[in-house]
Amino acid sequence: MSSHIRVRAGAIIIENNEILLTVYNDPIRGIVYDLPAGGAEPNESITDTVKREAKEEACIDVEVGPLAFVYEYTPHLNFEKFGNIHTLVMMFECKIKSPSTPKFPENPDSNQIDVKWLPILELQNIEMYANIGPYLQEYTQNPRNIDLIEEHKLNEVYRVR
Repeated sequence: MSSHIRVRAGAIIIENNEILLTVYNDPIRGIVYDLPAGGAEPNESITDTVKREAKEEACIDVEVGPLAFVYEYTPHLNFEKFGNIHTLVMMFECKIKSPSTPKFPENPDSNQIDVKWLPILELQNIEMYANIGPYLQEYTQNPRNIDLIEEHKLNEVYRVR
């Protein structure tokens, strides 16, 4: 059975006023930037998706923090500019675990050409896969987070009496 919404997850990694981005040479749009992100696989938690995608796209191990944004792409409301798959993307604030260092993977995603640190202020000068640069810039000035409630951890957080 297929779902009518594709669930994706991504890592927001900010250090020294720079953000870690993946770079793609899209056949239609040219050079576009994105967060290390991708679709959840069957039987994979959303936080495990973030960890796997950061490893696959930027060769890093991350500690997944709180949920920062949720982005929705609804094809019929966007003239199908990114295709016809309804997508929900959860973006998490992450920290790189030492001794991981971001680098271009040996087996990159299709069209991926680089992994790079970009100054936050330059987000306004690039094309991102989704135009969330202004939100990311504002987030660095005024972080706000949304708790991710995971059913399998509820008893760990709030002991049932």
